[in-house]
Amino acid sequence: MSSYSYLALGEEIDREAYVVAKYRVTTDLPMEKAAEAIAAEQSTGTWTGISTLKDDVFDRYAGKVTSIDGDMVTLAFPVEDFSGRYGGVPQILSVIAGNLFGLGSVKGVRLEDVFFPDSFLRQYKGPKFGDEGMRNMLSRPEKPLVGTIVKPKVGLSPKDTAEYIYEAGIGGLTNGKDDETLVDQTFCPIEERTKAVAEALDRVDEEGGHMMHAINISSNANDIVQLAEDVQSWGARELMVDVLTSGFGALQAVAEDPRIKVPVHVHRTMHAAITKDPYNGIAMCVFSKLVRMCGGDALHIGTLGVGKMEGDVAGGRMSLEACRDTNVPFKTVMPVCSGGMYPGIVPAVMKVTGNDVQIQAGGGVAGHPEGVRGGAMAMCQAADAAFEGIALDEYAKTHKELREALERWGSK
Repeated sequence: MSSYSYLALGEEIDREAYVVAKYRVTTDLPMEKAAEAIAAEQSTGTWTGISTLKDDVFDRYAGKVTSIDGDMVTLAFPVEDFSGRYGGVPQILSVIAGNLFGLGSVKGVRLEDVFFPDSFLRQYKGPKFGDEGMRNMLSRPEKPLVGTIVKPKVGLSPKDTAEYIYEAGIGGLTNGKDDETLVDQTFCPIEERTKAVAEALDRVDEEGGHMMHAINISSNANDIVQLAEDVQSWGARELMVDVLTSGFGALQAVAEDPRIKVPVHVHRTMHAAITKDPYNGIAMCVFSKLVRMCGGDALHIGTLGVGKMEGDVAGGRMSLEACRDTNVPFKTVMPVCSGGMYPGIVPAVMKVTGNDVQIQAGGGVAGHPEGVRGGAMAMCQAADAAFEGIALDEYAKTHKELREALERWGSK
């Protein structure tokens, strides 16, 4: 990699003219050299002198190193590097998180955060509904949303799935969702499943409940928008997209389709392959910001150090902030806490998130001694207790389902 003169530590930049990215870098080289190599590789650089160089190319299009603080490097990329009609998130990721991971000059590099100019963000529409829209649809203005993931992850028939959702809704849950591994398998075809679940939700409504269920439409790029429209026509009240396996462009296409009139729930399956290593990869908060830009209404952020998917606690809290940040021109996203969720840890999660959260439990509902309905009731009771500021043990004295859940799984 040839070196260039655009290294500009401490240089003041016009924040409306640059996309700013922060990286944690591990290297044996002087940090300035490693930072310069990353900036060059991700913008104008190549490994040798070239004949196509023009005088203003580096000034206009090169990445700039704006600060180095220990192992944290901040780079600024001109917005022109992202311009054009057809780039979108694929182009964003290619610039801020592309070939840099393969550079020989670094042992490890992790994209920790990214900041976009307001004018850049306004090219995106963001969520149609967001957390407030979902609350309005569910007539749930203050309390946390409380949901379930149908378990087992795969294997149930459409009839079994619908019965699970009915029992969960009668137990008081506001939300249900397919698991990330279920889309349109032969044992549970998506059309039959969607229609059966829609009928179950109608029954819940008739009996005084309010519930939506996210149907997983994660599929190929040439199928997903049409599938979203079909699933909505079959009665789906919410859609679900596995964003990292389907792609950000797929999420954006579904969310921005004017014919889609229901929220889009975003699952982050596969994220840990990219986010788990603290010294190499991409932090989840970056993906959270991109999901919000592309129109996700709800997004999984883990259990913030409490459940089985503990992961990066600080990163989870940054994702929570990315869902709620009011300094961007989008509706706020409903953060979804899931991954080993059960009634005994609900207060610990809500202590971090507050009430504006969707608590989502799979085994913590289906594994209850009294079945799905009892598990749903226990989850709702735990959320109510935390909302009212009452200790679970105290609340359980008058709520049998919660008491049984605590006896089975304990609390934190």
